[in-house]
Amino acid sequence: MSPARAEIRQKRSDGLSRGTNQSGVRLYNERLVLSLIRRHGNLPKADIARMTGLSPQTISIITNQLEADGLLRRGHAQRGRVGQPSVPYSLNPDGAFAFGLKIGRRSVDLYLINFVGEVKCKLHQTYPYPTPEGVREFAVQGLLQLQQSLSPDAIARIAGLGIAAPYEMWTWAQEIGAPQADIEAWRGIDIRADLARLCQWPVYFSNDITAACAAELMFGNGADYIDYLYVFIGSFIGGGLVLDGHLFPGRTRNAGALGSMPAHAGSPGQLMNIASIYVLERKLIEQGREADLLWQSPDDWGQNLGPVLHDWIEEVAESLALAIVAAIAVIDVETVIIDGAFPTSVRQAIIGRTRMALQRVNQQGLSPFGLAEGALGSGARAMGGAAIPLLANFTQDREVLFKENG
Repeated sequence: MSPARAEIRQKRSDGLSRGTNQSGVRLYNERLVLSLIRRHGNLPKADIARMTGLSPQTISIITNQLEADGLLRRGHAQRGRVGQPSVPYSLNPDGAFAFGLKIGRRSVDLYLINFVGEVKCKLHQTYPYPTPEGVREFAVQGLLQLQQSLSPDAIARIAGLGIAAPYEMWTWAQEIGAPQADIEAWRGIDIRADLARLCQWPVYFSNDITAACAAELMFGNGADYIDYLYVFIGSFIGGGLVLDGHLFPGRTRNAGALGSMPAHAGSPGQLMNIASIYVLERKLIEQGREADLLWQSPDDWGQNLGPVLHDWIEEVAESLALAIVAAIAVIDVETVIIDGAFPTSVRQAIIGRTRMALQRVNQQGLSPFGLAEGALGSGARAMGGAAIPLLANFTQDREVLFKENG
C-alpha cells in the first residue's frame, strides 16, 4: 500500500469508523443525534437534549465529538431569547459520501452522493436486459471514474457502495423480453460478494424499491410523514413501507411487494402486469413506435406519446387504487407516496387519476389517508443504494442492518 493510500485509510479509520470500539450505548446515542438532526434539518443542543432525554452535558460531549469528526457543523448563534444564544447544528454535507449502484431490468445507474443526499455525479447506461458481466464492468469502471472528482479527504470519507437491485433477477424474463438462458446467469451470482472483491469499501445490498423507500425517507418527502406506503413505478411496480418514522423491510426484507398483488377481481394477473412501465413499452412497440426513450431519458420522455400514454395512466390508476385500499386495510398508514421512473408530469397525472379512481372504491371502515408525490423520481433507486451505507453507519435504525462485507 502506498504512503498516500495508507494515510487515507488511517484518516478513514480515525474519522468515519471512529466509535467501533466504543460501547453500544455511546454509538447508539451518536446515531440518534445524527438521525434527529437529519430529520429536522438543524437543532440546537437544548432541543436535542429535550428530544432524546439525555443530559445537556452528554449532548454537548456527543455534538462536540461529531463536529470534530466532521459529521456536524455549527451554525450561527441565534440571539433574542433569555439566556445563552442558541447555536444550531446541522449535518456537514462533506462529512460522508457513498456510492449507489442501481441494477434495473432496462438500465443501470451509479450515483455518488454526499451526507445530505446531494448527487455529486452520476452515470447512466441502458441495455435490452442486464447481464452480470456487463453490470460488473460498468460498476468497476464507474467507481474509478467517479472517484476522480473527489479530493483525498473526501475519498477517505466514503462509507461504502450500496447495491439496489430486484430480488431474483432471473425471474420475469418473458415480461422484459430477455433470453431465459442469459437472464438465468443471475441465479448463480452473488453480486454483492462479487463486487466486494473488486471494491475497497464495504458493499451492501438491498431490494431496489426498499432502497428507494429509504432514500425518500432520508432525502425526500418521507420525513414529513410518520407512516406511509411507498409506491414506485419502474420497469415493474414495487413498494416499501415506513412505520413510526422507520423503514420496515419485513421478515424477508420484502415488505410492500405491491407488484405481486392481484390486479383485480377476475384477472389471473398481478398488479405488475398492468401498472408497470414495461406494459407501456409493449403498447408503443405494438404501434410500431420507438420505446427506448422510456429508459434512455426517464426524466424527459421527449415527445407527446398521445393516447397510448393516457390509456396506460388510466389503467395504472384504476388498478393502483384497488391495491392501495387493500393495503390500507391491513397497515392503516396515513399517507401513500407515489413516485416512478418517469417525468414529473406523468407522476402528477398518475396521482391525479388515482385520486379520482379511489373515489369509486368502497372504503367503508377505513381511516382517511392521503396521496403525496415522491421527490426523487428516476434517481430514487440509485440514491437508495447510496443511502444504505449511510443508514448502516450513521443512523440508529435497527430495521435496516443490511448485510455487509466482513
